[in-house]
Amino acid sequence: MDLSDNLADIVGRVGQSVVAIHGRHRVPSSGVIWRHGVVVTAAHTIRREDGIEVTLADGRTIATVLAGLDLGTDLAVLKLDGVDLDPVEAGDARSLKPGHLALAVARTDALGISTDFGVIGSTGGPWRTWRGGQLDAFVRLDGGLRPGFSGAALADMRGQVVGICTSALMRGPGMVIPAVTVERVSDELLAKGRISRGYLGVGTQQVRLPDAWVSKMNVSFSSGLLISSLAPGGPAEQAGVLIGDVLIELDGKPCRDMDDLYAALGSTSIGQQLQIALIRGGERQASSVTVGERPQRNSCR
Repeated sequence: MDLSDNLADIVGRVGQSVVAIHGRHRVPSSGVIWRHGVVVTAAHTIRREDGIEVTLADGRTIATVLAGLDLGTDLAVLKLDGVDLDPVEAGDARSLKPGHLALAVARTDALGISTDFGVIGSTGGPWRTWRGGQLDAFVRLDGGLRPGFSGAALADMRGQVVGICTSALMRGPGMVIPAVTVERVSDELLAKGRISRGYLGVGTQQVRLPDAWVSKMNVSFSSGLLISSLAPGGPAEQAGVLIGDVLIELDGKPCRDMDDLYAALGSTSIGQQLQIALIRGGERQASSVTVGERPQRNSCR
């Protein structure tokens, strides 16, 4: 009974700061009051910019304003004017280990709080998402998320919210956007309304370099990025990059996969001229490219 009562107490306390978000058709998603007047949720659940409402723990449904969203980390930030409710107590997802117990706390409809009890499936260090965002820790849940649980609070057994749940960053199991990532991304979204990232305007596919190329190019790695598409007028096209080129170095560092590419295209790279090395027709080519700012693809459809 002690464990059961403790779990119910955690759900009750955390649930006071969990809201239902009406930002898409049919099933609402969940959100968390992260700071006074600020709600965070999973960006993929926001399908419009205007007319977004939230239902609070006391049953009130009020209008909110979209401050910004970042598809790279799947975070959206909403502002609540004139509402002063207590935020959650944030914890540190980097302390989680596989097998730790956790509670996902959601609010998806008029019935109130819903919860899912489970374990942490796997953890790791900083992880870059397939959309180019950087999470400060890799935390995978043991199972998938029920409808409406994207944006839910994930609480540890101390009742601290260690992150936000999302189903958009990995197929199958749910993922956790760590609290430290939520803090960092929220700061930038509240300040600028967007997350700035570098942009070359290329579509790529990782390929293995033939042994003869590795020897001829005098490189210590065996893979590169085949340029499969180019954005018209984008930085790479303007620099003379062609479809079929294989990118092997960017700013003097190996470009073996998408992680290497994203690592070179942080916000500080925007406007900078970077040296690139690529293979064209079996020969090494050198060029320079001025990094642009990645266009903000609005998820609101």
